[in-house]
Amino acid sequence: MVGMAGIEFARRMFDEDPASGNMGMRLIDAGAGAAVVAMTVRADMVNGHGITHGGYVFALADTAFAVACNGYGRTAVAAGASIAFLAPTRCGDELVAEASERVRRGRSGIYDVTVRRGEVVVAEFRGNSRDISRE
Repeated sequence: MVGMAGIEFARRMFDEDPASGNMGMRLIDAGAGAAVVAMTVRADMVNGHGITHGGYVFALADTAFAVACNGYGRTAVAAGASIAFLAPTRCGDELVAEASERVRRGRSGIYDVTVRRGEVVVAEFRGNSRDISRE
């Protein structure tokens, strides 16, 4: 189901994701092994230091990762992920997460996601996917 059918599978998954929708995430682009997702930081997303709670930055990166690894039209889930926070963000900032596949072999994949505020890289995420589709 690679190609347009796979991309539509990933778009439908995103459209049916209430968690990402409730955070105001927007799907900018999707493809087999790639995705771009954006989110504006709201007042209810900042922590006691006045900066974006890391969980929201992680969630944005994780959503871009999910769209990218589901862009082949097969159900893939996270088998693990890690993130490095590089710069703080604040209420009103527009964050953009760009996911790209590094390698896919068998039922496993590795994806990198860069989260930016404008040109500034604020986080780097790496996710490991596992295809759980049944033939």
